Amino acid sequence: MAEIKDPENTILMELKDGTVVIELLPDVAPRHVERMKALARAAAYDNVVFHRVIDGFMAQTGDVANGNAEKGFNLRRAGTGGSDLPDLPAEFSNIPHDRGTLGAARSQNPNSANSQFFINFRDNHFLNRQYTVYGRVIAGMEFVDRITRGEPPANPDRMIRVMVAADA
Repeated sequence: MAEIKDPENTILMELKDGTVVIELLPDVAPRHVERMKALARAAAYDNVVFHRVIDGFMAQTGDVANGNAEKGFNLRRAGTGGSDLPDLPAEFSNIPHDRGTLGAARSQNPNSANSQFFINFRDNHFLNRQYTVYGRVIAGMEFVDRITRGEPPANPDRMIRVMVAADA
């Protein structure tokens, strides 16, 4: 596993095949980083499915309102919700959407990101400066690559458990 330099700004995401280690970027997108940590600490991401997974593009998850496979899950509604917290203003930067980066999912409104995010399967530079980048996978990308594809997948994979490394 990769060396964790800053446990307070590192996320451990347990998937079916192993643990993905995500280094958050608080200097780049402090509000998005705080939101992810708050939702992880509230166990809001646990059992939330990957509802939109496009081969060669990205895997999207994080709908804590409609995507929890254990609580009132509805595959048709997964991807339409967020959290009880307010939407976040965009924190665009010059960090490129490279393979393994975390981007904030949103609607057409740039300031509508909430709890949903995506992990890029490859460099997707056409997204640069249009979606907030606030983390990058530093270990376990092979487990991300194995997430079941589909929009939505018939039998979606889920984040089994998500936690801040400092709390592990």
